[in-house]
Amino acid sequence: MNKSVISYIILFVILVLIQVLLMNHIVLFGSAVCFIFIYFLIKLPIHISPNWLLTLGFFLGLLVDILSDTPGLNALCCTILASLKRPVFFAYEQHDDQKRNVSPSIGTMGFFNFCKYTFSISAIFCLLLFFVEFVEYTDVIDILIKAGASTIFTFFVMVAIDSLVYKN
Repeated sequence: MNKSVISYIILFVILVLIQVLLMNHIVLFGSAVCFIFIYFLIKLPIHISPNWLLTLGFFLGLLVDILSDTPGLNALCCTILASLKRPVFFAYEQHDDQKRNVSPSIGTMGFFNFCKYTFSISAIFCLLLFFVEFVEYTDVIDILIKAGASTIFTFFVMVAIDSLVYKN
């Protein structure tokens, strides 16, 4: 197996374990949950096949659903997020051949663009998750507060992780 494939498998396993064993049990201010496992989708290279991206997104969400006892919410949201990864990336980066093999990070995108990209991905995931989870819940303001707080929490944790990994 390729060295980069093994590193992505390790990242997949570590992020799912951190999510299930730690992050699902940390709720800040009664509403903010960190969804660190979507960092895997963020870090996947842009050139990956859309079929592989959707498949990996689905299985990532499904595994978190199975281990967290949630009925398919994460699988749905991760699959939708995987389909939106490229358009969100190219909203902040130029669409050229040099960006074709890039794995989004602070080093490849720059700090500001990576922050915009990560925040957008986090916001999309959190809004999808909370609106699907509370579809019958009538207090839209409460849903938006939970989604907003979780977006900010997830965003800061993912930027902190990427900052620790970033090499000059």
